[in-house]
Amino acid sequence: MFEFLKKIIKKNSPEKKPAAKKEVIKKPEKKTSSAPKKIVAKAPNLPKKKKALKTESSIKPPPKALKKKPLEIKEEKAPPKEEKKSGFFSLADKIKKGLTKTREKLTTELTSLFTGKKIDEALFEELETILLTSDVGISATTYLLDSIRASIKKNKIENADEIKGLLKEKLIELLSPIQNPLVLKGTSPFVIMVVGVNGAGKTTTIGKLTKIFLDENKSVLIAAGDTFRAAATEQLEVWGERNNVHVVSQASGDPSAVIFDAINSAKAKNIDIVIADTAGRLPTQKHLIDEITKIKRVINKCHLEAPHEILLVLDANTGQNAISQLRIFNEALGITGLALTKLDGTAKGGVIAAIAKEQPTPLRYIGVGESIDDLRVFNAQEYVDALF
Repeated sequence: MFEFLKKIIKKNSPEKKPAAKKEVIKKPEKKTSSAPKKIVAKAPNLPKKKKALKTESSIKPPPKALKKKPLEIKEEKAPPKEEKKSGFFSLADKIKKGLTKTREKLTTELTSLFTGKKIDEALFEELETILLTSDVGISATTYLLDSIRASIKKNKIENADEIKGLLKEKLIELLSPIQNPLVLKGTSPFVIMVVGVNGAGKTTTIGKLTKIFLDENKSVLIAAGDTFRAAATEQLEVWGERNNVHVVSQASGDPSAVIFDAINSAKAKNIDIVIADTAGRLPTQKHLIDEITKIKRVINKCHLEAPHEILLVLDANTGQNAISQLRIFNEALGITGLALTKLDGTAKGGVIAAIAKEQPTPLRYIGVGESIDDLRVFNAQEYVDALF
């Protein structure tokens, strides 16, 4: 029986062992099968890291924002350019700058005269001296003093400081009648005959006038009618190149013929304005004055109603001599307008008041500097404001 039981136990034990082995084998198979699954599960984790890199690349928009910022900065820089353009001297600023010498002289003397002073005859005598030394002239000075006295009496003014305001007011009243800008009218081309003594600044005035008309979208032709001075033609040609304007000239010849050819050329080319230069001459040289009247007649024969403007150029530094020049040229030609140059180089800008009182003639332009933009249309209010 004992052996029989052993045999039974032996039979049962091998059967259990393979069964256990089968279970063990199955378990590692499950482990091995799960292992690759874990590897596959780790593999998708790598793209997650790439996604993290993509999120880092998403930081790139800030550079785009930085690119936009320079654009905004450029836009901010644009306004300063406009400010520079607007920063150029305006009309009033240019005149103030040009009249610095006259203003400093008047301001210093008038301030010391009126501050803490009584209104009496001694004060008026000092004021008269100041006006006369500023080239205001006897007639204009007398007019201003009489007007101020009348206002003081009428308004019962007792404070001397108020006389400065009265002087400014009376000057504007005196100068306003000669404030008359040039108006281009009549048949085309509009002919401007420029006259004056040697050194007054005719050539420079012509160059600056050309710039003014070009800015008004007018076409311009220059006639080099000063055939006596070789440098005059060369200077005009320089201004012509600078303004991109044609200059009609001849190496040697009659000035009337040069201007005649220029006007006919302007007619053929439908040019708006002809500016005719003439030789400088002293008012005392009668034969030269007679010659310039001949040029005027030739212009009139060539073109009806011409010259439409006879512009006399006066140097402000000549002071009261400008009055005698105006008188003689006016008698010979009939001056229709004035250009007063070199006001920036003198402390005697009061000559305009003398012209307004003694020889009232339309003052078209005043020169307050050497720049091409320094020829300005005369305005009485702005001129007087610049003096005080």
